[in-house]
Amino acid sequence: MKKTILLLLNVMIISLSYSCNAQSDKGVVSANQLQPDMVEVYYFHFIQRCATCKAIENETKKAINELYSEALNEEKIAFTSLNLQEEDGKKMAEKLNISGQTLLIVKDGKQVNLTNDGFLYARTNPEKFREALQKAIGEI
Repeated sequence: MKKTILLLLNVMIISLSYSCNAQSDKGVVSANQLQPDMVEVYYFHFIQRCATCKAIENETKKAINELYSEALNEEKIAFTSLNLQEEDGKKMAEKLNISGQTLLIVKDGKQVNLTNDGFLYARTNPEKFREALQKAIGEI
């Protein structure tokens, strides 16, 4: 009886973790588009995403649009969401040495990984996440 309950519980947990479907950003960037002197923010994800994964992408987009609108217009900063299960995402992940869901800031060969901050704060404390993102972009 205990084994049956544990098996059902595991199946439910696994099912819930794969219940989110993502929208893909096909053709947004190719693997050879890293630009010198430009801050590039990449969010690597899989097709199946939870609410927190979606919040990381949404809060990152929102913060960049609000905090860096002028830099966006001047093409000094860019945000790209890449699906790791699509060809463009795989190529860029390989180029940047990424193997899983990652929020990465890149400039002149330097990288800042904000994945942990994203998972900790994007959904529960977006303001703190925004501050971490702004600090990382300012320091790179």
